[in-house]
Amino acid sequence: MNIEPILYPLSGFLMKLSDDAYDKKKNITIAVFAGIFCGLFIGYLAVTSADAACIFIAILIGTLLSLKVDSLNHIAALLLFVLIIVYIGIPTIGIVTLLFCSVAAFLDEIGNDNKWIKNKKKIKKFFKYRFSLKITVMIFAFLGLLQNMFPALRIPGVQYFLFQTFIYFILFDLFYELAGLKFDIIYNGLNSFFRVIRRVD
Repeated sequence: MNIEPILYPLSGFLMKLSDDAYDKKKNITIAVFAGIFCGLFIGYLAVTSADAACIFIAILIGTLLSLKVDSLNHIAALLLFVLIIVYIGIPTIGIVTLLFCSVAAFLDEIGNDNKWIKNKKKIKKFFKYRFSLKITVMIFAFLGLLQNMFPALRIPGVQYFLFQTFIYFILFDLFYELAGLKFDIIYNGLNSFFRVIRRVD
């Protein structure tokens, strides 16, 4: 059974939930809880899919280079992800594709919430919704379609994505945004759940 269509959006949802729980509510318990499950799910994706491995390792590199791994929930998710891919191993990925995706992820991170683009609406939207990596993934997915038709297009070091990977990545991002839009409702429900658990204990 292919569970990528489930784990991509679920990972995006948990990633945003973890970020907002920490940034907006300072709730370390929920932030780390969501971060751990996010790390677990993207770790599973990375060890079972070369496309996912390339994309999520690139995101890891981009966030590290932009110094965005700056809270306990980030560290928990990162450590679990790294432990999974180191212990189990990942499929072979293309170094050139990884490089392009890492640069795109880095640009998205430094552009997001950056003061110098505050008054530049179009650029602000571009980085707010992290289009650099989306466009890069789309290009490699499109090249993957072309490479299926023209095998001679294969280039050493270049990894072409399956086109469904682009669809899955869009789902990841859509559910990331959904978690942000519905954060208060989700947070209140989870907070009530954890209160009940504490009372039971």
